Amino acid sequence: MRFIDLETWPRYNHFKLFNALASPHFSMCANVDLSVFCPAVKRCGISFSVAILYAITLAANAVPEFRYRIRKEKVVEHDQVHPSTTILSQNDLFSFCTFDFNDNFSVFSSEATKAIADVKEHQTIDYETERDDLLFMTSIPWVSFTAFTHPIDLNPVDSIPRFAWGKYFEEGKLLKMPLNAQVHHALVDGIHVGRFYDHMQKILFHPDFLTGID
Repeated sequence: MRFIDLETWPRYNHFKLFNALASPHFSMCANVDLSVFCPAVKRCGISFSVAILYAITLAANAVPEFRYRIRKEKVVEHDQVHPSTTILSQNDLFSFCTFDFNDNFSVFSSEATKAIADVKEHQTIDYETERDDLLFMTSIPWVSFTAFTHPIDLNPVDSIPRFAWGKYFEEGKLLKMPLNAQVHHALVDGIHVGRFYDHMQKILFHPDFLTGID
């Protein structure tokens, strides 16, 4: 982790502008192509949820702005950020599930599977409120939505990016899925969200991390 030198930061004026707003977040939704990814995941016999969590986290880590966080009047850049997702458990209620990201997908998949199984058995909505090296995620697998807005704390304003994915659908011969990204505009602009989607789609077209799964 490192602190950004605000005095020499090229986007400092943009940071001041948007950080002063009462509601500084913006949300974007785009359909990503799963035509290669889904068959590859099925061939490997692994959880789609675990695979998509890995792909989103990998893509977000590739864009520095998605690793920036606001701490009072300062900005930090994390070396790596980690997934914290909702998991449907008992009585149609969800639990929060947080685990560390690992570049090795085999290790990531094993740890994520264990963590998900545990919160399904021990429902909880507790999370580490002081931790900001996270990416908040959720799935809405019943709806192919075209827009999405996440609830967020505005006092103080939370700067952790949010993601949501929905029900995938066929479009001609392609298999697509809505993927939402919600970010703090003081840290992230449209060009950075565009880079995230670009990285994400490249990963989905070339899911090389699935090779060599234990």
